[in-house]
Amino acid sequence: MATHPEYEIVVGLEVHAQLLTHSKLFCGDSIAFGAEPNTQVSPITLAHPGTLPLMNKSAIELAIKIGLACNCRIEQQNYFARKNYFYPDLPKGYQISQHTTPICVGGFVPVQTEAGKKNVRLNRIHMEEDAGKSLHDIDDANTAVDYNRAGTPLVEIVTEPDISSSDEAFAYLTELRKMVRYLDVCDGNMEEGSMRCDANVSVRKKGDTALGTKVEVKNLNSIRNVKRAIDFEAERLINLLEKGEPIKQQTRSFDAGNGTTFAIRDKEDADDYRYFADPDLTPFNLDAGYINGIRASLPALHTERIARYMSEWQLPEYDATVITEEKDFADYFEQICTYTGNYKAAANWMLGPVKSWLNEQNGNIINFPVTPATLAAIIKCVDDGLLNFSSASSRLFNLVLQQPNTAPEQLAREHNLVQQSDAGELEPIIDAVLQKFAAKVEEYKKGKKGLLGLFVGEVVKQSKGKADPKKTNEILLEKLK
Repeated sequence: MATHPEYEIVVGLEVHAQLLTHSKLFCGDSIAFGAEPNTQVSPITLAHPGTLPLMNKSAIELAIKIGLACNCRIEQQNYFARKNYFYPDLPKGYQISQHTTPICVGGFVPVQTEAGKKNVRLNRIHMEEDAGKSLHDIDDANTAVDYNRAGTPLVEIVTEPDISSSDEAFAYLTELRKMVRYLDVCDGNMEEGSMRCDANVSVRKKGDTALGTKVEVKNLNSIRNVKRAIDFEAERLINLLEKGEPIKQQTRSFDAGNGTTFAIRDKEDADDYRYFADPDLTPFNLDAGYINGIRASLPALHTERIARYMSEWQLPEYDATVITEEKDFADYFEQICTYTGNYKAAANWMLGPVKSWLNEQNGNIINFPVTPATLAAIIKCVDDGLLNFSSASSRLFNLVLQQPNTAPEQLAREHNLVQQSDAGELEPIIDAVLQKFAAKVEEYKKGKKGLLGLFVGEVVKQSKGKADPKKTNEILLEKLK
């Protein structure tokens, strides 16, 4: 803490990630986002008497994928338990969870901050079903309940108290969200609630080994808000200690409007949820062959891609890191590289014109109208000297966006964009420029060699952007001897 350097923050995060299955954890009801309230429910979701759950195999596979990517040990002997507590949006009066017997144990997520590299250790990853959603703004006198979300399959990813700053928390969540998106196990959309975070925050004097009294800030819905909540809560706790006031173990919520937290309820040292094995669900065993089959199916994660782009394609670390921020963006880049060997040019186009267009359109690469093969054809036009990058990016690119099914070379010729590289065409323009800047020519001959760029620029301008800068440079050097 900058204002209190004698203190340190200790943070543990609990992330609930909604698994990308088509149906709920124990029945066939849809989990699609945005449906009308209480339209994706059945007697099983609503816990009608006599109904029985049936396990979703896809959810188990997705949970194992996350565990393997996070370097966890996969528990082969598994069962689900009932976690008993009453809440209006919990139809059964209990939640089916693996809290006491997680499917994934231990593991870590590597993070990088300005302070350096660090492995954030995990305690566990377990599966459970989600509750419904209480709505307090529908009716002035009553709380409404939407059970569409009830039964949605989740994994809860729980860290050890390893995080020592809000920056580390930000880096961890950013890394985790990239990971689940690359694995295609969760869309990571915190605004829609498919990824939610609870932060357990405590502070202590540097050098102390005992953990301080913690508070839990619930249901943070953006990575930025997690960082803000940790910063505010750490400052609040330190101020209490400095005043000699006790810290209550509380559950708190975060007000994103003013950046503060507020108490929801005091929390005892332990909650008695009376866990016991669910009698309606049989234990399930995962053999080594099944786990290894899932391991073999894992895609290359962003960290692996960064290393490959740098070693095999000689891209700078910055280019490789930015390209791999989003899996779909990296997939598109790799498709371009199947059509061209100019990997650096492909990276420049992705990080330049393509990214600028996506930002202007607030779009996603999935909806980009130009195919990777066509973008590679634009790169070839530049590599072959048909036109320079400036003309290609400012003029040809826009034409291709309007007519994505027409070959870039054809568009360049139709719109008179092909650059002049014939000496016979360039020399009259160059002679006119040298005559226009006769005084500058004399300065150049006296040693101001930097003026060459002025002459080249003027020739390109006079040719309306069509002069080949490289050829122009060669002719100018010859004439200026």
